[in-house]
Amino acid sequence: MIRRLEDMTLGQRRAIWAWGFLALPVVFYVSIRFYPTLEAFRASFTNWNIVGRMEYIGVANYVRLAHDPAFWKVIGNTFTYLGLGVPISMLLSFVIAYHLDRVRFGHGLLRALYFIPHLTTAVAMAWVWRWFYQPPPIGAFNVWLTTLGFGQMPFLRSTTQALPAVLAPAIWAGIGFQIVIFLAGLKAIPRTYYEAAAIDGAGAWRVLFEVTLPLLRPTIVFLVVTSSIAYLRIFDYVYAMTNGQGGPLDTTKPLVLRSSRPRSRISKWATPRPRRSSCS
Repeated sequence: MIRRLEDMTLGQRRAIWAWGFLALPVVFYVSIRFYPTLEAFRASFTNWNIVGRMEYIGVANYVRLAHDPAFWKVIGNTFTYLGLGVPISMLLSFVIAYHLDRVRFGHGLLRALYFIPHLTTAVAMAWVWRWFYQPPPIGAFNVWLTTLGFGQMPFLRSTTQALPAVLAPAIWAGIGFQIVIFLAGLKAIPRTYYEAAAIDGAGAWRVLFEVTLPLLRPTIVFLVVTSSIAYLRIFDYVYAMTNGQGGPLDTTKPLVLRSSRPRSRISKWATPRPRRSSCS
């Protein structure tokens, strides 16, 4: 074996060492990630109550899903979180990072203040925002609205305002991380590009769209992917701000909350069909 290793090229030895170090993570992901996923997919074609015997029923579960309006409602809510959360958070974080990059005095303090909400527990933050949304004299937002002469807003009690009201603290907490990543991307752009643009007489908008944004493409792709995953998996804010119901009338309920409810409260599309008695 030692002689075989000595006969190998440097590239082959590096490959063996690399796969040796990767062996443990590969085994972990196969056993902890991939195998349960495949088992769950296989179980979706059966009628099973976890403790009993699996009964193969084909695509009957998927047929029930396709005909359940509640399922399509939570799918729509989930993609609404995605469609609103990603572009709004990306735009806000980039604008803040773009201007913060030009700040020299207090730059570190401002960056830390923007990042603190990302470190705060989501449930605690959700409860604070839930308190803000309460009617006066408790809710700060409605107190400010009435003070300015506007009417009260129902916020979490409205079927049209509840989802944006839940999404707002999620965006507010997430932009801190995005700002830090955008700042890192802006710092990584060589100054020579801006110097060349200044020599050519390019204006601020032209530099932004022809220099800054193209060179930030890897950063933008990374943030879009991570933000999309986060909004597709949104759970904490919805659960804490709606008492775990996703209300009112399921207007804020995402797919993750629907899937995580106790079995006794899951609708018929996730309830196993009763078996036919052998005596009948």
